[in-house]
Amino acid sequence: MFIVAITGMPGAGKSTAAQALVARGWKRVVMGDVVREETVRRGLEPDAKNTGDVMKQLRAERGEAAIAELCLEAIKSAGSDKVVVDGVRSNSEVETFRKSAVVLLVVIHASQRRRFALLKERGRKDDPLSYEMFLKREERELGVGIGNAIALADEMISNEHTTPDSLAAEVADAVERWVGRNGT
Repeated sequence: MFIVAITGMPGAGKSTAAQALVARGWKRVVMGDVVREETVRRGLEPDAKNTGDVMKQLRAERGEAAIAELCLEAIKSAGSDKVVVDGVRSNSEVETFRKSAVVLLVVIHASQRRRFALLKERGRKDDPLSYEMFLKREERELGVGIGNAIALADEMISNEHTTPDSLAAEVADAVERWVGRNGT
């Protein structure tokens, strides 16, 4: 099984990158969906504060790879030997996936200014409403180890001056090269 694990700071373009692979037949598992579902299961509104708190609680209760372990069921039930995992936040999560598959860790990078603008455009319920909230979310993400995952990524793709289509094409090209080098 091949897993493309996508990391990057909030708003960098991880979902756009994942969708590029879905368009090419890959199955997608979104780590944030697991957290949002757990937030709702706990009777909380899935807003930025609650999902952040639940993410930290899951890690405190079950370890740094808790969310990756919860995602493994979805990965196994995806029924595909090619899965893209959207939203990796730590090396522990990557190592959990590496127990079951050959993994390519891809980071999507963009500046804070660009990412904040993209988040405002996206308008998801848990997106920050102000720049101050955005900075708090950045701090939370860095606190769970995303900086290490970013630093140790196998591929880095910039989303600073791109369109969604050009980002998608660059991601698809990088992944196709990697799959080719790894035997299929």
